[in-house]
Amino acid sequence: MNRFEELYHEAKSDKWFQNFAVFCRIALAASFIPAGYIKIIGERFAAGLPSNNPLGHYFDALQLTGYYYTFIGIVQIIVAILLLIPRTSLIGALMYFPIIVNICVLTYATRFDGTRGVTMVVLASLFLLIWDYDRLKHILPFKQPKTDIHVLKKPLGKRLRIIFFGGCFAVLAIIIIGTFYLYEIIPGNSEDECRNQCASSKNPAACEIFCDCIYKQGQPLDSCLATFDKAKDIRRSDVK
Repeated sequence: MNRFEELYHEAKSDKWFQNFAVFCRIALAASFIPAGYIKIIGERFAAGLPSNNPLGHYFDALQLTGYYYTFIGIVQIIVAILLLIPRTSLIGALMYFPIIVNICVLTYATRFDGTRGVTMVVLASLFLLIWDYDRLKHILPFKQPKTDIHVLKKPLGKRLRIIFFGGCFAVLAIIIIGTFYLYEIIPGNSEDECRNQCASSKNPAACEIFCDCIYKQGQPLDSCLATFDKAKDIRRSDVK
């Protein structure tokens, strides 16, 4: 048995890891049930997000796709149910992962404030896939070594919990801090949130122009970012 599989089987037999896997399944299912239900009944998802927000544009357009919008909601409910049932949890995890990765890329592309939370959900989904590695490894495109799951040559015991959960907290800290400094300017979830960042911005006038472009004029994010950069360049020229 290679070292990875030794640690994997040790984790699979540990109650802490088993409970964490159950927690991830419930949490991921809980994130899809209300989102799916809203789509099935035809209401606009994230109703509090203004239509002129870049992600608000997307949700408005998505709601107008008719039965495709309903279909997405039904799929989300099905995936949530599959995750909650132990026998079908792997199928649920396999369906959940590409959906949440797509959502995560969307939130980064639109500079959504909830990007941190969605990134954490992606990692939880990835954990569930790794949790079922023993069932998935037979379809992976590399040779599988012969293993004896009953032999653990160097068990880590409690150290494995400390390493894993300590690593989880470290990753969460990196996500929170890293995404905070990822963008120079963001639309925020409302016009007030957008303008609040202008007070601490290095280019407050350009920031105000950006917020006007998003929320007053309803322009696409890329256009408003180009306007923001142009306003910064003009400001630099005036200073010189």
